[in-house]
Amino acid sequence: MFESVRTHRRWMMLFMIVLIFPSFVFFGIQGYSSFIESDSALAKVDGSPITQQEFDQAQRDRIERLRQTFGADFDPRLLETQEARASILDGIVMNRALANEANKANIIVTTDRLREVLATVPAFQEDGKFSYDKYKAYVASQGLTEPIFEQRVREDLRKQALLQAVVESAIVPKTVADRLDTMLREQREVRELRFTAEQFLPKVKVSDEQVAAFYEQNRTLFETPESARVEFLVLSPEALSGTGPVPEAEARAYYEQNKARFGTDEQRRASHILITPEGGDKAAAKKKAEQLLEQVKSKPGDFEKLARENSRDPGSAAQGGDLGLFGKGMMVKPFEEATFRMKPGEISGVVESDFGFHIIKLTEVKAAEVKPFEQVRADIERDLKTQQAQGEFAKAADQFTNLVYEQADSLQPAADALKLKVQQVDALTRRGLAPHINARVVDALFSEESLKSKRNTQAIEVATNTLVSARIVDHKPAAVRPLDEVKAQVRQLVERREAARLAKEAGEARLAELRKQPSDAGFAPARTISRSNPQGLPPSALSAIMGAPADKLPAFIGTEVDGAGYLIAQIVSAKIGEAGTAEQRDARDRVLAQQAAAADEVTYAEGLKARHNVKILNADFQKPAVNPVTDAKAAPSGEAKK
Repeated sequence: MFESVRTHRRWMMLFMIVLIFPSFVFFGIQGYSSFIESDSALAKVDGSPITQQEFDQAQRDRIERLRQTFGADFDPRLLETQEARASILDGIVMNRALANEANKANIIVTTDRLREVLATVPAFQEDGKFSYDKYKAYVASQGLTEPIFEQRVREDLRKQALLQAVVESAIVPKTVADRLDTMLREQREVRELRFTAEQFLPKVKVSDEQVAAFYEQNRTLFETPESARVEFLVLSPEALSGTGPVPEAEARAYYEQNKARFGTDEQRRASHILITPEGGDKAAAKKKAEQLLEQVKSKPGDFEKLARENSRDPGSAAQGGDLGLFGKGMMVKPFEEATFRMKPGEISGVVESDFGFHIIKLTEVKAAEVKPFEQVRADIERDLKTQQAQGEFAKAADQFTNLVYEQADSLQPAADALKLKVQQVDALTRRGLAPHINARVVDALFSEESLKSKRNTQAIEVATNTLVSARIVDHKPAAVRPLDEVKAQVRQLVERREAARLAKEAGEARLAELRKQPSDAGFAPARTISRSNPQGLPPSALSAIMGAPADKLPAFIGTEVDGAGYLIAQIVSAKIGEAGTAEQRDARDRVLAQQAAAADEVTYAEGLKARHNVKILNADFQKPAVNPVTDAKAAPSGEAKK
């Protein structure tokens, strides 16, 4: 089909104009846009679609965060699973629902609150204080303007306010906490007798017929996924940025035109004494502040001492009220206005703000300054190269798009024309991810037309100002490895399964004997276990031991250890361990409160989804149904995959 389009482009263009133009007249561009959005939506929140593009961006963000955490060792294929896709989409859905709920609740984030939060971000600090230079640099590195970045922070704070209300309302009743504490302190003295699969392996004899039968019943265990060797080309400003030096005259001209960018605004350093109203009594707080002001004026040298003794600002009182250097916009308005009217060494009158009443002493004024050209030259050259690359990208994008389409048998012509490097992925799957290879690129590569013709894909935008075209060099369809190739592996699986079965049979027989005629023979020495200290016991065994009635001891219980054999435990005695210290109980209560809050968050999230009519429209992005009992038991033998 595409070959026909390539051959008859002019005719096809005329046909498309005749076909589409009248539709715009009758239905409008918005109708087309709505149709396309609805058709490609992965989910909807309050009827508003979440698109594949939004998912791709969220997926790229998560990959980048994981790369920053784990470094070069991180494998993007970890996000190939349906669970990972569902988790990413669930995050987008929750963000959208929380934003809608915040709008509905009319939650407002004040400018003072925004400034307070930004001032505490470590990335924006220098020597423990807010640095406007670092803040500006960070915002610029994200490709954002300050108003846009600050609006995003406001949105995040509005959503956090909703969740914080849920967390702070979590309560664990004392009776529940005490019961859980008792369960955690409950101890059992046990002896173990294990029947392991390894013990029975020498007794297992597996025939070729059994091996063949297991192979036929579990063929998917031995399947190699569909994969392809892929070449791809990336066009971005970074790929086009020149490496040659920037002329000094050009750099100096840029410096003169943008001096404000390379300077620091005036900063001031002040100390203060803060008096806050107790019980809402502002008059008493103001009177106390005025009395302290008289003491300060009579003995200015005692300012630090009085601040330590009287200030109610926990962040500065211990430092004698010192607030460090700050610029305009970092303090509440009344405080800022008073401070920037003062001279070094001057002490203010009583200044009222939303926090209370302040007595301010200005200790330092750091004048605005501009960094010299040589100090910022490297930054200027980088900026100019970036600007140049952005301009080149705009011109090159059309050329790139046309070349990969018109010379579709190879990426090399586009690479040569734009001085780009053809990159390669050796074994990309349909769920594959790699740098610059997102779900849209994968879908295009594994389309029927691409697999058949092995031509270049169209230029696909995978990020802002980043285009990718790719082509399949070699394709390997999914295939089950032949029995002869995996026979040894299959035999080991069958032998292991049979050995585990024999171990279970032997263990059950021995348990029946012990219940008729108790004996300690063969058991390991006794040890004490608890729910908080299982000492390596498998979860199934721990559950069975702790669930046995404490009033009928000693007793024997048996449990299968999935794929590993059988365990018999003789429960000798039971007791309740000593209660912890007050500090330990407090720590326990905090943990329980956190767990309750987490459970409340999950409940709140599910309710939020219902209130905002969340619908997941694509089955590939839904959380897979899991049956923990049948899946756990079926997995070792592969029966669940028949």
